[in-house]
Amino acid sequence: MRGIVRTWFAAHDITTLVAMVFICLAGLLTMSSFEAGDSYFWKQGVWISVALGTYFIASRLEYRFLRDTRIVMIIYSVLLFILTLLFTLGHISKGAESWFSVGGFSFQPSDLMKLGLVIVLAKYFSRRHIEIANSKHIIISGIYALIPFTLVVLQPDLGSAMVLFFIWFGMVLVSGISKKHLLIVFLMGMMCFLLAWKLVFKPYQKARIMNFIYPLADIRGTGYNAYQSTIAVGSGGLLGKGIGYGTQSRLNFLPEYKTDFIFAAFAEEWGFVGSILLLLFYALLLYKLAHKALLAESNFEALFTYGVLSWFCTHIVINIGMNIGIMPVTGIPLPLMSYGGSHLLAESLALGICAGMYRYARAGHQHQRDNEFVGL
Repeated sequence: MRGIVRTWFAAHDITTLVAMVFICLAGLLTMSSFEAGDSYFWKQGVWISVALGTYFIASRLEYRFLRDTRIVMIIYSVLLFILTLLFTLGHISKGAESWFSVGGFSFQPSDLMKLGLVIVLAKYFSRRHIEIANSKHIIISGIYALIPFTLVVLQPDLGSAMVLFFIWFGMVLVSGISKKHLLIVFLMGMMCFLLAWKLVFKPYQKARIMNFIYPLADIRGTGYNAYQSTIAVGSGGLLGKGIGYGTQSRLNFLPEYKTDFIFAAFAEEWGFVGSILLLLFYALLLYKLAHKALLAESNFEALFTYGVLSWFCTHIVINIGMNIGIMPVTGIPLPLMSYGGSHLLAESLALGICAGMYRYARAGHQHQRDNEFVGL
């Protein structure tokens, strides 16, 4: 029996699993103290159970089918098609047509699109990492990212669009882009931002960005969310107010405390010490992803894991940044912690695939790093 347990632990990434469970439970415990907390608590508990099941199943799957160009393009095309359906069948919530709503359950397709973009870019760059100095590969990969980016911006969902951009940007960086091309990408990004400011951004999105530059200019209007969030974080002090005693969330001063601002709600109840502990578990999760990428058995696995790392880093930095007032409010959930099923399932699926890749690498299934299918 001891040998079976030892074998199971050796074959699985227990560190990542422990970090996942801690972060999920931190979010669940925070929700238990909200008013109407029982509803959020039990629904999120179900989603966490499903997500952990998804993680285990994904970690046991034979993931190598994702190297097949036909499979990759089918996944990418289906996800794009689902995004287009939002414009006719989507449910409008808070001004954005980003959700499907069926029988009381809502699903946000852009969460799965993040995973789809990671897959298609990992496939593309894994065949062309030696030729990445050729600018055409930057442009072609950018088109793969630009299509879903545009569909998401039109919903409009600026937060998810930013994540898609940084997934592409992060994967371009690790694929070996030259400094000259990096400068070109930066200039193109600035041009796209200026065009979006003139043609795409809604007034409330512009107001959020301006409020980021002048955070105290309108604390009763556009700056209210960020202002109340910083109050919640600061009022937690060193050890926090205790579970169920977070006045900012319980008295509804803190907006969206179960999703966008759950870190502020957590910090108010657990304080500086609890917040640092949570950040350490996030750091551990990111470290394990980077470690898996370094041990990957092929370029595809390495790039896929780096893509997931870029995805999680973007979410964590932007979400916690907006909770403490150093980033604009964009509506990005905190991975594994914010209330909601679609982002939790997509994140668990991505981590499960990474765990499966890591398991195969540790088991000694070593292949030539460039032994890939014919590329896109």
